Amino acid sequence: MLDLIVLVGYLVFIVVVGSIVGKYTTSTADFFFGGRRFSWWLVGVSCVATLVGSYSFIQYSEVGMMYGMPSLGPYTNEWFVLPLFLGAWLPIFYYKDLQSVPEYFEKRFDRSVRQLVIIFLVVYLTGYVGVNLLTIGTALRGIMAADPAMADSIHFNDLASIPTFGGWLDWQLIIPAVIIAILSAIYLHSGGQTSVIITDLLQGFLLLAVGLGVFALGVAEVGGFQVFWDGLPDTHRFPFAKFNEPPTYHFVGDFWNDAVLNSFAFYIINQGILMRFLSARSVQDGRKAMLFVAMFMMPLAAISVGGAGWVGRVLVDSGHINTTPQDVFIAVAKYVSLPGIYGLVVAAVVAALMSTLDTLITALAAVVVNDIIKPRRPNEPDEYYLAAAKKVALWATVIGVALIPIFDRFDSIYQALSHFTSVVLPPLVIVVLLGLLIPSFSARAAYWTLFGGGACMVASMIFPVLVQPVAHGVDPSGGFSFMRALFGLLASLAVGLITHVVFAKGQPREAGLTIFDVDSAQREFKGAEPNLEGAGARVTTSVRTVEESLDGVRLPQSAWDALSIKPGDLLYITDPRWWWGGLRSVHSKALEVCEGDSVEMPSKLFASGGFDEGRDLIVEKVF
Repeated sequence: MLDLIVLVGYLVFIVVVGSIVGKYTTSTADFFFGGRRFSWWLVGVSCVATLVGSYSFIQYSEVGMMYGMPSLGPYTNEWFVLPLFLGAWLPIFYYKDLQSVPEYFEKRFDRSVRQLVIIFLVVYLTGYVGVNLLTIGTALRGIMAADPAMADSIHFNDLASIPTFGGWLDWQLIIPAVIIAILSAIYLHSGGQTSVIITDLLQGFLLLAVGLGVFALGVAEVGGFQVFWDGLPDTHRFPFAKFNEPPTYHFVGDFWNDAVLNSFAFYIINQGILMRFLSARSVQDGRKAMLFVAMFMMPLAAISVGGAGWVGRVLVDSGHINTTPQDVFIAVAKYVSLPGIYGLVVAAVVAALMSTLDTLITALAAVVVNDIIKPRRPNEPDEYYLAAAKKVALWATVIGVALIPIFDRFDSIYQALSHFTSVVLPPLVIVVLLGLLIPSFSARAAYWTLFGGGACMVASMIFPVLVQPVAHGVDPSGGFSFMRALFGLLASLAVGLITHVVFAKGQPREAGLTIFDVDSAQREFKGAEPNLEGAGARVTTSVRTVEESLDGVRLPQSAWDALSIKPGDLLYITDPRWWWGGLRSVHSKALEVCEGDSVEMPSKLFASGGFDEGRDLIVEKVF
């Protein structure tokens, strides 16, 4: 009962916190991008909570027990996408003030390409919501099955007596998913991206602490690290799976499916992840957040989600516990946890579920509002679009629940996800790469790459033999679900290069949309030549509010000199208490020198930042 109390208390706490911070959401910019005001560390930690998906603890503990250190692979692949993301994709989106991935395609190519991308992206995000809701139900059903006491306390097993309509509906799967979906929708409806970031920050700390804690306690339980390491089979100590076996988990499939396709898709195509980095207060903070995630947080996450499986293998081989790979995380957690602490373990699993789900739903709402509703009703007030975003978020949740039985038909969640992403994503990834790297890549070539690449992927589903020539000898019994990613990338690339040669060469419709002209996007963002002298410098100063309708702030001469300011320079003004993480902050621009020693700020701007009267603020020069 104590574990159940802890779990329920956690859920209530998250919903309350998410709803409270929702007061900072007053516009669509706040709902989708959190006002672009957050510090790099907050963005980084909250991003990890999203990237550690709803299946992570269960799935990668299973992989860790069966294969050992190869479970680290899917969470340490970000370096593949780092150069492109840091050098081009993030600054292009930030400086061009792009609201969605499809908007980039229209500005880079034309409206027909954007419309085709919308179809791909809505299918991808909606399906991903469904997969995550399936994993929510699967994980919680597994927890209840492994913990009969908790299941009995809430009459969970009674759900098995509800009619299943010929096996189509599994209520023990659907009901937990619906409950978590409703709780996520409550705070999403209140605060959008701001609520997502703050709740994911808390959930990120919890899931990392619990996962690492279970691993550490398990190592201590077996007698220390040396005993643990000696107890692992030799094959489990090598950080790579076998090249092309077994069919269910092998290095070559993991490389193409996870390291290449899904890494690019997560950071380039996935609107939810991109929105998270665009919520940073500047491009530099977004870059810091990405490096923090790739170099530090994700390796920790890899240990957190897979460590129980490694320990579980030693505990099983030594006769301390008896469990299957599918249940190893729960078995190890129960073995090393005291009552109440196990409730936190279950809460961490739920945290991983909610943190991924809320990001995907917010992303889908952003695409629908910015790419479907706004173009058709361009002159509505911002309040109309904000209300529409909240409605879309609710409908996305409903549709995701409806997709659960469909994805449940696959043999495993990992197989369902692999089948789905390997069909939808390759054409999108290839068009992005060709559009960024080849300025003359035309709109017609982009359109037919998407169409032709998509047709190739559908054909590979109907005729799996098409994948076999690039399957590296992997057994088709399980390998094609992973190797289809390589087939899709090669097929889409071939279509792209052929169409690029056949059709007349083109040019980007606007400047600042390829890897070669990011600087022009920065100039466009400021509206003048960037003044990089003193960029990142900051001063602490008092603030005086004025009732004038200014489109910026006036600064005293001392701040003007300290920051090397020129009129029109962009500024970031924030509460000096770092733990706010930028929640209390605003962006503005320098207008002119004022008299006295205080910054003069319009009262409306001061109020939008949530600042306290009489408290000094930090003014930082962006450029």
